Amino acid sequence: MKILLAVDGSPYTKKMLAYLATHIEMFGAGNRFTLLNVQLPLPPRARAAVGADVAKSYHDEEAAKVFGPVTKFLKRHGVDAETISKVGHPGELIAKTADSGKFDMVVMGSHGHSALGNLVMGSVATKVMAHCGTPVLLVR
Repeated sequence: MKILLAVDGSPYTKKMLAYLATHIEMFGAGNRFTLLNVQLPLPPRARAAVGADVAKSYHDEEAAKVFGPVTKFLKRHGVDAETISKVGHPGELIAKTADSGKFDMVVMGSHGHSALGNLVMGSVATKVMAHCGTPVLLVR
């Protein structure tokens, strides 16, 4: 199975990884894991002020900060994973990556906001589920 793990370095990512590590038998042997980190873009004026190269370098460094501990954790549990980092709106890019990459499942942590909280603030998990044709496993 080809599994996309959406990671942002938050405590919800850590809960998702802990769940994955304790339920790895659910996913069967021979799975391929890919880590996806999506960062919000810099504001246009900030990007223009620092330049495209500095902005790209910044996003690369931020992704590395997330991927480092996550890949280390997964390796301790016998899981090797590829990494993909993108810049944009997380909910939309996670869904697009899952569908275009022909993943069998997306696994991600969720904050567990109430319906009212989602309406007011929005939710990456809600957007992924609304736009994704790939099954999504949310871990709270």
